[in-house]
Amino acid sequence: MIHLGIILWAIMGSVAFAGGSAWKKPSRAEIEKKLSPLQCQVTQDGATERPFENEYWNNKRPGIYVDIVSGEPLFSSLDKFDSGSGWPSFTRPLVDNNIVTRPDRSHGMVRTEIRSKHGESHLGHLFDDGPKPTGRRYCVNSASLRFIPTEKLDAEGYGDYKKLFMSVEPIKKERSEVSNNVIGDFAKKIPAGLEVATLAGGCFWGMEEIIRGIKGVVQTQVGYTGGSGTSPRYEDVKTGRTGHAEAVQILFDPQKTSYDDLLIFFFRMHDPTTMNRQGNDIGTQYRSAVFFYDDVQKKVAERRIELTDKSGKWKKPVVTAIEKAGTFWPAEDYHQDYLQKNPNGYTCHFLRD
Repeated sequence: MIHLGIILWAIMGSVAFAGGSAWKKPSRAEIEKKLSPLQCQVTQDGATERPFENEYWNNKRPGIYVDIVSGEPLFSSLDKFDSGSGWPSFTRPLVDNNIVTRPDRSHGMVRTEIRSKHGESHLGHLFDDGPKPTGRRYCVNSASLRFIPTEKLDAEGYGDYKKLFMSVEPIKKERSEVSNNVIGDFAKKIPAGLEVATLAGGCFWGMEEIIRGIKGVVQTQVGYTGGSGTSPRYEDVKTGRTGHAEAVQILFDPQKTSYDDLLIFFFRMHDPTTMNRQGNDIGTQYRSAVFFYDDVQKKVAERRIELTDKSGKWKKPVVTAIEKAGTFWPAEDYHQDYLQKNPNGYTCHFLRD
């Protein structure tokens, strides 16, 4: 595997530096020598290529997109979607720090221009009309990008990003049944095409209320898991002595929202950096934990925790535990759909930007 370092122009056929400190903007003469006239006009002069007549607008292959000038990683196919605009569109950057924004007052309007940090390339514009969970659309010119498919990430010096794609396809598989203890009183089998997730992040009242509103969530229930003993009741769990966590079990359609999408919401709705605590609720029963049902979920959770840690959204390290799912004990009826029954009831959960 090639270390993330300088990848020479002669090898790559474009300006491509993979190491963070080596991402630099070459001289204009070098850029003009290596790039096409259109690529120069777009990246250096802020031009816009024609919609639907560019290289990547309909590219569906897995991989990453890097700045054609500097080589710095910018976007991932995991965040690419068809916006209907005719240009490559993404819901978020691959590396937040590699994207900078600035006001664009050209053409008699105010827009938000996006540029690469190190290559200073004009990429396109940022709009607030994208899909959930970010609601953003990074509309990018293909001429500003170079696509690296997953099978070439190692060879071209971006091997560290390969793990992002390890579990993309398995997440989408249909799973018709699981062990009887997985879904409590949902059913003994998961309907074909649906999947289950179990998450703990403090008081389950507020978590369930947010989760029920996520597109693709079919059903939720709150309960207790991850502890010892059978048939735990709230009066036992609240002491912290049983080891159970207050958790939400989620039945969802992976064609509408992936397991990773649920985790993105999960890390926005609670503080994953506080050990055994959320807001005023203190104890192991309020711990942050992902309970996985197979190796796919475990790998996705590990990846999402790593990305959350690196995102800079939290000042302290993420302490979310990854635990193998065991028996899920549904909570008492009065806990189910609590904030639907009590709209002004207690909650410490909200979605953060």
